[in-house]
Order: sequence, then C-alpha cells, then structure tokens
Amino acid sequence: MTAAERRPTVPCLVGGVPVGGGAPVVVQSMTNTDTADAVATAAQVAELARAGSEIVRITVNNRAAAARVPEIRARLRDQHGVEVPLVGDFHFNGHVLLREFPETADTLDKLRINPGNVGRGARHDRNFATMVQAAIDHGKPVRIGVNAGSLDPELMDRLMDENARAPEPASADAVLRRAMVESAISSAQAAEEIGLAHDRIVLSCKVSRLQDMVAVYRDLSARTDLPLHLGLTEAGMGSKGIVATTAALAILLQDGIGDTIRASLTPDPGGDRTLEVRVCLDLLQSMGLRAFRPQVTACPGCGRTTSIVFQELAQRIERHLDERMAVWKQERPGAASLHVAVMGCIVNGPGESRAADIGISLPGTGEEPRAPVYVDGDKVTTLEGPTLAEDFIAMVERYVEERFERAPAGAGAAR
Repeated sequence: MTAAERRPTVPCLVGGVPVGGGAPVVVQSMTNTDTADAVATAAQVAELARAGSEIVRITVNNRAAAARVPEIRARLRDQHGVEVPLVGDFHFNGHVLLREFPETADTLDKLRINPGNVGRGARHDRNFATMVQAAIDHGKPVRIGVNAGSLDPELMDRLMDENARAPEPASADAVLRRAMVESAISSAQAAEEIGLAHDRIVLSCKVSRLQDMVAVYRDLSARTDLPLHLGLTEAGMGSKGIVATTAALAILLQDGIGDTIRASLTPDPGGDRTLEVRVCLDLLQSMGLRAFRPQVTACPGCGRTTSIVFQELAQRIERHLDERMAVWKQERPGAASLHVAVMGCIVNGPGESRAADIGISLPGTGEEPRAPVYVDGDKVTTLEGPTLAEDFIAMVERYVEERFERAPAGAGAAR
C-alpha cells in the first residue's frame, strides 16, 4: 500500500471536517496558552487556523479552563471570524469537568480521552464511562489517545508478568508497544459497549521514538478500521524535531496509514506556534497528498551561480505566492497546485523551468542577468534589466488568471 492507496477506514465527522473514510489527511495542532485566558487562547486558535490547522486542540485541565470554552468559541466567531473544530484535551479530571460544565461539552467538537489518566481499577472504568457517556449525550466523537508516557500501569504490569512467564520473553520495548495497542483497542471496544457509535471514534498511540511509533501504528492499523491520528509526541526543538516528525509521519503516510497528523514541536520561548502547522502542510504537499499553496522549485546554488540574484528572486517569489494565496484560496483555489521554478544557472535551470508550470532560469556566475522564462514547457521570453523580478512576478500573476478558474461567489476554498 502506498500513500495514494489509503488504508480503508470508517468516516468520522469532527465539527464538519471529515476524518477517515477516504477523506484527505487532516492537519491538527494544539494551543499552549492557559485556556482560562479566553482572549489569548482564542487569538492563538485563530492564528493556528489561519496558518492551515483544520482542527485545533485546547487543554481543559481545570474548572477555570472548562468555564471559558464557550467564550473562546464566541470570540473565535465574533472577533476573529474563524470557524474551526475545537477538541477538548482531558486528563485526570475529565469525568468531573464534563459533568459540571455541560455547555463546554456541547461547545467542543471532539473529546480527547487518555485511558491511562482516568483512574485505577473500578474508578478507571467508572470515570471512562462517564466521559464516553458525555460524548454520547452531546453527540460528540472521541479520540482515544494512548501515550507511552502515561500508559495504564495495571495493564503494563499484567503484560510484563505474562511476558516474564513466556518461554522466550520479548524486550521491554516490545511489551510497551503491545500494551499501547491493547489499551487503544480495548478502550475503543469499551466505548462501543457503553453506546458510542463505531464511526465516532478516532485512535492514537503516541510515543517519542521514531521506530516505536512506526511499529505501533503498523500494528494498530492491522487490527482496526478506525481512523488514526498520527504524531511523534515530544519530538523536540528546531531541526531535530522537524526531521524526526517528518520522517516518522512520512513512513506511515507512505504506507497509507494515518487520517490526521500533528507535529508536536517544542517552540522557542515566545516562538511561532504555527511552525508545527506549516511542517504538516509542507509534508503533505511534498508527498502529493494535499495541495495548500504553490510549490517553488529552487536550486541550492553552487560555484556556478550568481547566488544573490537567484536567491533574492526565489525569496521574493515565495513571499509573493504566500501572500497572494490568501486571496487565491477564496478566488482561485486551484492556484494551490501551481508549480513555479526559480533556478540559478544553466546546468539544470532550463530543464527544471520547462518541467514547472512557469519557470525562470538565471545565468551562472559572471554573466549578465538575462533569464529565459518557460511557460508550460515552452520558452516564451527572456527577461533582463532592473525590473526582472517585477516582470516575472507579473507573468506569474497573468498565468494564474489565465490557468485557474475563478471560484463561484461565496464558494470559498475546498478542502
């Protein structure tokens, strides 16, 4: 199975966004604000949604946070003009909060339950049932989200004991992976026995090590037809976190596994939270699974290139396309599939430019900046002089107008 041949799953509707059932892979993110601060949380949700997050999760960890969820929804709608599904993230006390704040349960579009954090023994079953019943009563789907760092210790102890008595015991890591899958599957079965419909459940099994994540999700996908949310939890900061996340997600998506994804990146202090969204968008687009914005092919540069010229042009084109896509998303949504090439020298430049929808090939070091432009594989002109960049941008604008149809009034962008 490949990324183009998606694993068959049942469809689950999350606040109007289809998950599974052959729907496009959905991008998710999570706020890091104090949910009790409704102003800050609504602003960050809006920021994430505008960056491309199609579902946003918020922490609901205490009464103050639970009480503000309806206000957050109202601020999103009235002040930010944003409609995006909200997921409530519950740990330890969700059974109490959902019972005490029914308006919050009604406002949220999905409930996230971690079966390892709902109590022990009889309390576990009772608290889990209370949360599932709240989802049923308010007509909400549930993500049963298992985490390696908060796995049910009683389940883990039982499997470890069974493994110790086995003729050929498996490794501790293998038992951990088995416990995660068992927790997810058994929790989903328990939810259905309580009365939650099969098509109202999404599963996840998050770990922080790439190979463990791949093994767990491959096992999980073989045992259920429920939609799966993918994420390498606690992926880390900077390039390390981005590389680890994209590698893990790409392996599974290429296997056709995964219906929603998140990049769990640690931002710099006060850093840009939307980076995790952009990573997911770029990953899905790079794999050919979704198209969110025009793609720019640009060479890395070498000793042949007048690097400043083509690098500055590539930056200008990237910036211009990102800014214009905010408009094209509504007016000409097909422009998301536009492919532009900005190449730096004569070695691969003409070929890459011909392969793009529209491309420009700058000369190499020591040459005057006279650059041929190719449209749909044919050379149409040569640009030169101080207005070269502006002239090429104007050609890109004309290409979009002529190539991509204008959306009907009020239609907006399709997913």
